[in-house]
Amino acid sequence: QVQLVESGGGLVQAGGSLRLSCTVSGSIESLNAMGWYRQEPGKQRELVATIISGGHTNYADSVKGRFTISSDNAKNTVYLQMNSLKPEDTAVYYCNAYVKTSGGYRFRDYWGQGTQVTVST
Repeated sequence: QVQLVESGGGLVQAGGSLRLSCTVSGSIESLNAMGWYRQEPGKQRELVATIISGGHTNYADSVKGRFTISSDNAKNTVYLQMNSLKPEDTAVYYCNAYVKTSGGYRFRDYWGQGTQVTVST
């Protein structure tokens, strides 16, 4: 019913930049919030940044000042601009959307398939 398609991952040297994109499609009645999470092998998935429908943003302390989340509500798309990348930013990045589907009773989380970001030294 709801699909999230991510793009923009890849390999970059430390200090470089990448921009991730994620577009949400399907039977969407309301899209309340979107965000990015990341997961390293053997570790729990962690929040990177979120943005709610009113434009309020929230960032993990580890990325504040380096990453910027933004959205294009008309396109149901969220972006993550990542600057000054560090090797510790290496992870699979997952897009998240908090969506109420057409005919649905409540909001729920949906996830993208993940995109690999690798930062080399």
